Amino acid sequence: MTLLVISREEVATHLSYDACIPLMRRAMIALSTGGTKQLLRAIMDLEGGRAFGVMPGAMDETFGAKLISVFPAADSGAPSHQGVVALFDPATGAPAAILDASELTGIRTAAASAAATDALARDDSSYLAILGTGEQALRHIEAIRAVRPIDRVTIWGRAPDKAEALAAHVGGATAATAEAAVAEADIVCTVTASPEPILRGEWLRPGTHLNLVGSSRAGPVEVDTALVQRARLFADHEEGVRRQGAEFLKALEEGVIGEDHLLGEVGEVFAGTLRGRTSRDDVTAYKSLGSIVQDLAAGWYLVERARAEGWGTSVAF
Repeated sequence: MTLLVISREEVATHLSYDACIPLMRRAMIALSTGGTKQLLRAIMDLEGGRAFGVMPGAMDETFGAKLISVFPAADSGAPSHQGVVALFDPATGAPAAILDASELTGIRTAAASAAATDALARDDSSYLAILGTGEQALRHIEAIRAVRPIDRVTIWGRAPDKAEALAAHVGGATAATAEAAVAEADIVCTVTASPEPILRGEWLRPGTHLNLVGSSRAGPVEVDTALVQRARLFADHEEGVRRQGAEFLKALEEGVIGEDHLLGEVGEVFAGTLRGRTSRDDVTAYKSLGSIVQDLAAGWYLVERARAEGWGTSVAF
């Protein structure tokens, strides 16, 4: 038996946004139409605000799991998310491949936000605001540019030097405050590790689309409850957001929304069974927790390409 190993560099080389965005769209439709199985992620807290997560799931093409560590303040310069995605052959049950999870997670997270943006943002959206300067900031700029004609990018972060460097890299500008960054934006992505709100609902202009990405568990919230209350809110995975979506849970706890405020999954919008934007003035929000079916879909695409094109490393197993 052989096991295919796909490295971080190979994931980065062969998983483009042009390929990954439609993969995310199809995976989320499958999730929302009963074509996949997954358990809620299990998260074990470690010392120093670190964590270890396990995400199992299955779809027609493959089944498997992601094992991921989250070390936000890694001194080594390594990605905050590190781990592996293990894929199995659905016909035989044998292990088929191991892929680097940090690069795969980074690309598919931004690609899923881009797919949601394509479905929910106004067609003429051209101004993107990014709140945060970590690894997902650049990825979201690249991915959103693949689905909308972005001609203006503004970045705000709690580390001004990092915001300046990123802005110079992407041909954008910086803002002194988060409020100033989003004031005229058509699309806003929150990609911070902030435990407290860095964005208020009153700061967004009518018609804005928001991707809520930074908080991936119950607890840390990136936006205030007024913003949640104002938005037409869609989940990547409804059960996950109802159980682990911090911003939704906080607004629910404070009594400013009811359970029905979460309208459903973005996969339903993709499939045409749930209405997304209803007017130009709607504020829409996509809550990203991350779903194992996104990893499975992107991972299996890479496995099939590697087999057909002869890259990756085969290991006797």
